[in-house]
Amino acid sequence: MKKFKHITVILLSIVVFFSCSKDKVTNTLPDPNCTDTVSFNATVLPIIQQNCVSCHDVGNSTGYTFSNHTNISNQSSAILGSMKGQGFLLMPQGGPALPDSTIQFIKCWVSQGKLNN
Repeated sequence: MKKFKHITVILLSIVVFFSCSKDKVTNTLPDPNCTDTVSFNATVLPIIQQNCVSCHDVGNSTGYTFSNHTNISNQSSAILGSMKGQGFLLMPQGGPALPDSTIQFIKCWVSQGKLNN
């Protein structure tokens, strides 16, 4: 009986060790939905202007100003988090949430390096 317990513990340890080592693999492949370069000026900025700038413009009290590429680029994690409601209050405030296709443009722009194009 004692031998059986030792074998069981060893086998479980091996299973746990190898199953956890698989979690450390990172995906370096590009997002398949981001095949075309997303333009900041033609796509991202209009989305922000139509949905965010009414509350997040120069001189607002929210702590976020989305008036130019630098500000939008620096706050891209908060913008995406808010658009998805992940870790941030869902925006636009009083919503509805933006369509997934609109959020995907912002996500692609970020994954492509937040180009000022």
